Amino acid sequence: MTWTAPRLPRLDQRVAADLRALIDAKAKPLGALGRLEDLAVQLGAIQGTTAPRADRAAILLFAGDHGMVDDGVSAYPQSVTAAMVGMILDGRASINALAKTVGAEVRVIDAGVAADLPRHPNLQSAKVRAGTRSAVREPAMTADECAQALACGARAAGRAIAEGAEIIALGEMGIGNTASASLLLHRLGPAPLEACIGQGAGHDAEGLARKAAVLQRAAARSDATEPFEVLRQFGGYEIAMMAGAALGAAALRRPVVVDGFIASAAALVAIRLQPALADYCVFAHGSAERGHRLMLQILGAEPLLDLGLRLGEGTGAVLAMPLLRAAARLVTDVADLTEVLGPAG
Repeated sequence: MTWTAPRLPRLDQRVAADLRALIDAKAKPLGALGRLEDLAVQLGAIQGTTAPRADRAAILLFAGDHGMVDDGVSAYPQSVTAAMVGMILDGRASINALAKTVGAEVRVIDAGVAADLPRHPNLQSAKVRAGTRSAVREPAMTADECAQALACGARAAGRAIAEGAEIIALGEMGIGNTASASLLLHRLGPAPLEACIGQGAGHDAEGLARKAAVLQRAAARSDATEPFEVLRQFGGYEIAMMAGAALGAAALRRPVVVDGFIASAAALVAIRLQPALADYCVFAHGSAERGHRLMLQILGAEPLLDLGLRLGEGTGAVLAMPLLRAAARLVTDVADLTEVLGPAG
């Protein structure tokens, strides 16, 4: 396969200016709702309307396994990925509880889980391969696999939008994917590798040292710096699909809500592939995972929430949904100041 980053429509600056004027005329002090007003302008400029909507949100949760787990980058075995996907499909994971709270839909996509997952009405199969190869010894993906994963992600976003999604949020499940995200940040930031490596899913000091040593070996194996090649060398199928989903959603003028460290690594890849994507991204929260604050700083992003989360699954993205909905309703539901003061007020 070949893959080319899609051209993204420019944000409508006339709509943005009209939205700012509408918000300034609302029955409140000028600028009193702070960043919520900026978010409302961003949503409307993305959607190309002065009546933005954020009621229907789809969480695209991509799952995949990583060959580096065999080299000791994770405190958990690879089998946990399939077990957690099963828990999510059963509706009993953290993401399910939080999604129910805010009325968001969770769509699970098998990007490359190293197991045969049973059929389920809420599971979409897009498996490229049963887990990536170990980036310590060889490229994690072939060029064709990487292109396929990016394209599959874009199609997943397009399908959700065709079925009515007004907001696309990115989530993931994959044992070992903080290791992959660390390498992507290191190379695409760029940033010193030691500043990119955190504890992931429960490493103690010894495990963290082992993870760092493994990632040093992986980084030394390839000097790739071009975004597609960096993704191919060090990424995961779920990360590639999240990057493709972000670009696919933006191409259809939908905001992209980015979860934590791994989802932000996918956004970093996608922004390096197509810089215009940055205007379409809403970064949900600042993760407790080491490296995420650095990644957000590099991207010039200010997250909406700071709750000390480091779970993944799209949990932070879901928790940010009420803020997006509030921002949209600020434009559509709040009275103008003239209704309070009268036309000559």
